[in-house]
Amino acid sequence: MDEMKKFSKEQFEFADRNDVSHDRKFDTKPIGYFKDAWLRFCKNKASVVAAVIIIAIILYALIVPLCGIPEFMDSYYSRMGPRNLALSEIGIAEGSSSGDYNERSMIMRYSLGVAAEDSDGNGATWEEGKNSYYQPVLSLDGSHMNGNNMVYSATVDTYLDVGFIYRSIPQSEYGKIVEWQNETGLQVLYPLIDTSNDYCINNTDANYWYKMIGRGTPVNVVDGRDVEISFEKLQSGEAQLEDNYLRDAEGNLVYYQYTGGGTIETAQYRVRILYYNYYVYNNGFEPQYIFGTDTQGYDLALRMARGIQLSLLVAVCVSVVNLLLGAIYGAIEGYYGGAVDLILERISDILSGVPFIVVATLFQIHLATQVGPIPSLLFAFIMTGWIGTASRTRTQFYRFKNQEYVLAARTLGARDRRIIWKHIFPNSLGTIITSSVLVIPSVIFSESMLSFLGIVNLGGATMTSLGTLLSDAASIWTRYPHLMIFPAIVISLLMICFNLFGNGLRDAFNPSLRGVEE
Repeated sequence: MDEMKKFSKEQFEFADRNDVSHDRKFDTKPIGYFKDAWLRFCKNKASVVAAVIIIAIILYALIVPLCGIPEFMDSYYSRMGPRNLALSEIGIAEGSSSGDYNERSMIMRYSLGVAAEDSDGNGATWEEGKNSYYQPVLSLDGSHMNGNNMVYSATVDTYLDVGFIYRSIPQSEYGKIVEWQNETGLQVLYPLIDTSNDYCINNTDANYWYKMIGRGTPVNVVDGRDVEISFEKLQSGEAQLEDNYLRDAEGNLVYYQYTGGGTIETAQYRVRILYYNYYVYNNGFEPQYIFGTDTQGYDLALRMARGIQLSLLVAVCVSVVNLLLGAIYGAIEGYYGGAVDLILERISDILSGVPFIVVATLFQIHLATQVGPIPSLLFAFIMTGWIGTASRTRTQFYRFKNQEYVLAARTLGARDRRIIWKHIFPNSLGTIITSSVLVIPSVIFSESMLSFLGIVNLGGATMTSLGTLLSDAASIWTRYPHLMIFPAIVISLLMICFNLFGNGLRDAFNPSLRGVEE
């Protein structure tokens, strides 16, 4: 043990108290209540990280809708995976899907690239189709036998895999597409398929442009007879696909068929279009969805932003209203006590006994048709949600109302209103604020649960919720995991971060910790 240091008598001298007491300066300055709370909150690393994540999610919800992402539904691109042209260069967000395909499916997918390179019907080779920009097969990963059939494992660009579609357009629109093709060099209109002969096995599918027999076996016509060709022969270059395009009496390719209408503006043309380029024609850019698309064909990133906005809006509104109602109700209970407290407590007990899910369901059945689903959902949350805040406020008032400073204020003639809001309520503020913040994740979870179960319908063209997105993905998430993963991650982060944030506020506003160094 270190030896205690001793001071000699010569090291001390007497001083007049009046000479030093008035000029004495302290190195520290008094810290206000909120500044002290802020300093203690910043020491809680988990709460600070949670606050940063919450801010990032809020900024995402506010900024993404302002980025010019079109709010339209494209049913041909529904359930598509994440796709970004820049990231795809390094193998990320390619919009791809891996799976097993039979021989007929593989030939059809490879043939899409061949058809895209053969807009004039002069013929394109299999090799040209494999190297085409519009070739959906990104890689052929292997093959194996499944019984008597050969199965191929491949990775496919799902956006290019849409291929060709039939569409009815006005004659004026046909002219605009032709003009756009000439300006950009991108081909949208392709020859129609001859659906009247035996080589067409599907009259509605615009992707089967080559001659087939039976259940889809491609053939070449040699000396008047049909010669079957296999995928292996096509891959090796021993055979090429033979088109089954519609031609007029002079042998010219037919690009449109008149289907009705009497004028240039109203005449309807049935055309066969390459949908990828048709998307570019309509929107001015190639399809890119950083989080993919939802089950309806909306941009999932935008839908998630809308869902976050709705969830936070509902949660914050409920939290603020519950804070106001609960604080006033609990303050009256705790301050006056006696018969007032007894009557108000019995009212709270009756309301708290009503199951929330029953209230929400009844409101959605009877009230939503008149005021809308969101107001009725707010009413359901507010009807009983303030009871918890009122109970905490009541407890805090019972704790502080008999403290010395309250008795002194009452002795000096302070009114009840001043005592409640100036002396007792500020000391209860930390607990009340914490409980209000912790209401937010509870509301988000309840709203998501109600949407997921279908009790509340918040899906629409301009509105959705995270729970609705999860509900839509519930039955297909194993095949389209991005539909479930991204909304689930956001909900999880909101739940965890708001709880950590609330715990940090609870410690920061705790009066007993004021001035305590951690």
